[in-house]
Amino acid sequence: MANNTTITAEPGRQEVFITREFDAPRELVFKAHTDPELYVQWLGPREITMTLDKFEPRDGGSYRYIHTDPDGNDYAFHGVNHEVLAPERIISTFEFEGLPEKGNVILETIRFEALPGNRTRLTGQSVFQSVAARDGMLRSGMERGVNDGYERLDEIFAKGSATGKSQTTTN
Repeated sequence: MANNTTITAEPGRQEVFITREFDAPRELVFKAHTDPELYVQWLGPREITMTLDKFEPRDGGSYRYIHTDPDGNDYAFHGVNHEVLAPERIISTFEFEGLPEKGNVILETIRFEALPGNRTRLTGQSVFQSVAARDGMLRSGMERGVNDGYERLDEIFAKGSATGKSQTTTN
């Protein structure tokens, strides 16, 4: 089943909502957001590679990662986890280090909802410092990165590699 990502940004508001369903149980979708070996495999556009500098998926923990594009350009991001409540919710900050102005911190809440049939609905809310900051993020290619990342995560779930088990078919 093809799962579509919905990104909603109402004019004049400082927030973005992202909704996506996955063909995987809630615990597994949550794990993909908190297991460093899985996280580096799916977050961001397809052509980038990710390096985790710091990854502490717990209350009060912090993170920093670097995306490297095919030309060798690095893009670093960091934040603090305010709440990591398995398998329900993650509340954290997010900051792109490449912006000329400092203090452009985003407050993110990701909720994981169990659906019938071992499916999960992820709902993310990102609150920006200003409408201009939100609009700048939307113009930066965020939508492509989110879509690519969630498609890559679907592929991990389809292969069964998120559980440590490969899915095989026998005749």
